[in-house]
Amino acid sequence: MHHFIFKNRELYCEGCKAKDLAKEYGTPLYVYSRRTLTEHFDKIKKAFRSIKPVICYSVKANSNLTLLKLIVAAGGGLDIVSGGELYRAKKVKCPPERIVYASVGKTDLEIQEAISYGILMFNVESTPELHNINRIASRLNKKVRVALRFNPDVKPKTHSYIITGKKETKFGMDSETLKNIFLEQYNYPNIKLAGIHMHIGSQISQAGPFIKAIGKVKKIITQLRQKGIIISYLNIGGGLGIVYNKEKPQTAGEFANKVLPLLKGLDLKVLLEPGRFIAGNSGIFLTKVIYVKNTPVKKFFIVDGAMNDLLRPSLYGAYHDVVTVNKNLKSKTQNQKLADVVGPICESGDFLAKDRSLEAKQGDYLAVMGAGAYGFSMSSNYNSRRRPAEVLVDGKTSYIVRRRESYQDLTGNEVILKKL
Repeated sequence: MHHFIFKNRELYCEGCKAKDLAKEYGTPLYVYSRRTLTEHFDKIKKAFRSIKPVICYSVKANSNLTLLKLIVAAGGGLDIVSGGELYRAKKVKCPPERIVYASVGKTDLEIQEAISYGILMFNVESTPELHNINRIASRLNKKVRVALRFNPDVKPKTHSYIITGKKETKFGMDSETLKNIFLEQYNYPNIKLAGIHMHIGSQISQAGPFIKAIGKVKKIITQLRQKGIIISYLNIGGGLGIVYNKEKPQTAGEFANKVLPLLKGLDLKVLLEPGRFIAGNSGIFLTKVIYVKNTPVKKFFIVDGAMNDLLRPSLYGAYHDVVTVNKNLKSKTQNQKLADVVGPICESGDFLAKDRSLEAKQGDYLAVMGAGAYGFSMSSNYNSRRRPAEVLVDGKTSYIVRRRESYQDLTGNEVILKKL
């Protein structure tokens, strides 16, 4: 359920017309629904309430400070992957005991800053990383809690770029490496090996791959306990899919009903790292038709939004539904040309949608749906384009939560050498 709906053929975000938001704040524009965001967080919380997990929202999905603040205020923690995301966590005053830190390439400075802040734990991806954290913790005279990331060699049905639990990927450790580290934890005097972490991928619609992966983790935990190794935490990651097109993803409740029987009885504190499930359908991307170009083959709606604003279609071939904000999509009629929604960037890969049965005219506003996750967070200044503004809607009121970049912002950190 999300709160972007048509009323009298007008697209609304909660109590605000999308067309009015586009006119007030300009386009391209990201628009987020507060109710959708918080309700999706609450769905996860309610589904797993019997085990009271630590729910650490995946900051990389959408890192806007206002959205992070809403999630932290609702009792959520944060799953971070960089020093910049730790900085954001501090800005919204996320309690350190609700922060977990992933990433295969944490730098010395990033590790030091996270230890100093007192985060709950690092999710460690390799033996060299573990040695490095131990070294830095020793220098700081700290004992640091760590979960080892297990690579279960499970292949969920999703795009190859966002599969992270196969043995060919850069993520995590095989079971033998992981078990040996636990058995030789005396080699890491400044580390508390507290848990096991897994994250098998993103936009996963069925529970099967999770069940298979958790089953493998349970086997490891049982083997370690037989050798006297105590494990306190199990982090099952995130990856729950959402509807972009014709997907039929499991609900939070359905997912919980299938995995909870595997988790109960383990006597472990469970962590989850949802991102897309919370943010994905909480946002749309509004863009304006600049030109309508007809060719013998197809029609092109050339809009003011581009691949630098929303990269997923170009990067993954990802599908987003596209609608005009003042009427429902027209159904395809016989001999109607299919249309591509394309941006101004000098790349053939600059498109937001391809081969759609869509009717619009110059000056119309289009809404790209399901753009709340991996939208603005993956944006760039390619072609020296200013990144768009972001707006939060709360009922009938809208708030700017990120100003549109200026031309000065584009060059603010650059230096023209005087001697040239």
